[in-house]
Amino acid sequence: MLDFLTACIHLDPLAIVEAGGYLGIAILVFAESGLFFGIFFPGDSLLFVAGLLAASGFLEVVLLVAVVVIAAILGDSVGYWFGANVGGNLFARKDSRFFKREYLRRTERFYEKYGARAVVLARFVPVVRTVAPMLAGVGSMRYRRFLAYNALGALLWGAGVTLVGFTLGSVLPDSEAYVLPLSLVIVVVSFLPLFWNVVRGKRAV
Repeated sequence: MLDFLTACIHLDPLAIVEAGGYLGIAILVFAESGLFFGIFFPGDSLLFVAGLLAASGFLEVVLLVAVVVIAAILGDSVGYWFGANVGGNLFARKDSRFFKREYLRRTERFYEKYGARAVVLARFVPVVRTVAPMLAGVGSMRYRRFLAYNALGALLWGAGVTLVGFTLGSVLPDSEAYVLPLSLVIVVVSFLPLFWNVVRGKRAV
């Protein structure tokens, strides 16, 4: 348990997977999907690394995908509940360590552009991924409709990123040796949509 907490503090995807296993992965996916402090967790790289390790036999890929998808759905549902019940008051507050109004503005722009589809697309954008379900709750999106988009997004993101790692690990010999550089590539790619959204927002001002 101590090793897992240490890995979380250092945001080390490889150490998190090795120390936490399925439960550790589920906890971080859940937190990043529905809790504000989850913004800081390495969601994309975590799933990618877990997929790589599944290819080496450390994890069973079908069980891994199921755990990730279920944790993502539950996390988003908690985020929606939080937004529907207390989100309005929270979003009216000034910036704090875990909450910055810029997170809200980014997500609002995302919803303005994509509508309800933002629940699905947000899965692939760090920061927005965490705030989007809360904003859906604040905006009074019907839960049944939200749940449908939530499940689709969890499946596409959770299974998709994990299976990309699994596939690459299956065709690349000694893939564990390349975990760090491959993870960095995933992080950069995952932040590109967010970076592009910020740039476009500045140009529009």
